Amino acid sequence: MTTPVQPDAAKTEKVHELLAAGTTFSFEFGPPRTPEAEERLDRTLVELEPLQPSFVSVTYGAGGSTRGKTREIVEHIHRNTSMTPMPHLTCVGHTREQLTEIVTGYRDVGLVNLLALAGDPPDDGREVPSDFRYSGELIELARELGDFSIGVAAFPEVHPRSIDVEDDRRHLANKLREADFGITQFSFSAAPYFRMLEELSALGVDKPIIPGVMLFVNVPSVYKMSAMNNTEVPDWLRDRLDKVEGQPTEVRKLAVDVSTTLIQELLDGGAPGIHLYTMNFPRGTQDVYANLGLGPTGS
Repeated sequence: MTTPVQPDAAKTEKVHELLAAGTTFSFEFGPPRTPEAEERLDRTLVELEPLQPSFVSVTYGAGGSTRGKTREIVEHIHRNTSMTPMPHLTCVGHTREQLTEIVTGYRDVGLVNLLALAGDPPDDGREVPSDFRYSGELIELARELGDFSIGVAAFPEVHPRSIDVEDDRRHLANKLREADFGITQFSFSAAPYFRMLEELSALGVDKPIIPGVMLFVNVPSVYKMSAMNNTEVPDWLRDRLDKVEGQPTEVRKLAVDVSTTLIQELLDGGAPGIHLYTMNFPRGTQDVYANLGLGPTGS
């Protein structure tokens, strides 16, 4: 049985230190946009806390649209749970002054981990003022303001805005040289992840990169999110998705089955950890933990 590395009681453990100590298992949550979604997230936090994740991340809406809610959730997790939170933070839609205030606020409440992202423009296509364009600029600012462990995003199947694989890996390598670790966008195959590691190693970069695995909850979202993130949905998965569309219980079972197999392949191949995109639903994550014999549910 693999036992997740746990943060210490003071919750000041940095992600790159956890990775150096052993395999990490972490979760991602997103800020809710409705009262019903907020209630679901509250339940999810309560139900997943006993799994004792190494750390948890909280996403950020396009153009900084969930800035206040992200901060609220992060500080709630930090103050009121045993979990170690890592906020996502993006450049788009922020001035340097705003970013300074956000990072300083996180530092002052005791957070030690950040995920630095360039970010996406607002969903409605509006132009928003942004003093920074690249995540490297955000990393530099965070380094000036505090002693953070800083992660960046990686795309095993290449960022949608990259010109080609070489361009993508060159930019990713530059980001990782400034950061402490990476976390990937989700994929449904282990091969792109390991190929990405080889390509980065050829560029002299061997920072730890945690693969992301999505526990999808409905079929349309699989196709929508995959198209947005340049993630291939293989034919074998399309066939299985078509058979369960409109059946929530069967969709969850499929997500758990696919994720369990993928995670085991990633771990067997030497991945330093796993980052589970929970979609703010606890059951899938609990089932995967049980399948893999992880933590309290597998003991």
